[in-house]
Amino acid sequence: MKGIHSILVACFLVLAFVCFLASAFDPSPLQDFCVAIDDPKDAGTHSVYDSQFYVNDIDHDANNTLNASTSNRVGSKVTTVNVDQIPGLNTLGISLVRIDYAPYGENPPHTHPRGTEILVVVQGTLYVGFVTSNPENRLITKILYPGDVFVFPIGLIHFQYNLGNTPAVAFAGLSSQNAGVITIANAVFGSNPPINPYVLTKAFQLDKNVVTHLQSIFQSQRPEAC
Repeated sequence: MKGIHSILVACFLVLAFVCFLASAFDPSPLQDFCVAIDDPKDAGTHSVYDSQFYVNDIDHDANNTLNASTSNRVGSKVTTVNVDQIPGLNTLGISLVRIDYAPYGENPPHTHPRGTEILVVVQGTLYVGFVTSNPENRLITKILYPGDVFVFPIGLIHFQYNLGNTPAVAFAGLSSQNAGVITIANAVFGSNPPINPYVLTKAFQLDKNVVTHLQSIFQSQRPEAC
């Protein structure tokens, strides 16, 4: 009897764990597609999604990515194609980004709270990596060449750095219609309103003047909300 009880408890724990994992990702769709809408008042205007309407919602003009500007402080430009650009991605659990890198530019350390990323290099040479969670905080890195692929697990801090003196380009797929992005330096030093500098002084073991200087830089360069 005790053995049966132990088995039932173990099965319950496994089921609870599986349910937890299932809730950590985009929900499975209950239909072929469900085009996203900006205004709930429009929900009843397309009771039947004809082919032309759907085509308009799965197409995205990528011409603006061909001359992506990388003239910024980190030397990279991330062009996102998610449900905001393609409403037809709604409930499908997938999105895409293109990353352009200036010579020696980088996509700085960041996380995607809602999606795993798989990246493929199409031009240039990238040094990429991610850091495992506490307490190991182990750095996993690799140098990628055109055609190489690398995976960044969901939620982990990761980065890409262009090792060459010529531009680089990569594409990445994400396992969410909107994986989200938290750029570490921007979030910590450029938050609105600013984090109390004494908190950051203790957390990073830095002089308070260094912290306030970093805050002044990132506060002044805070991007507009998107």
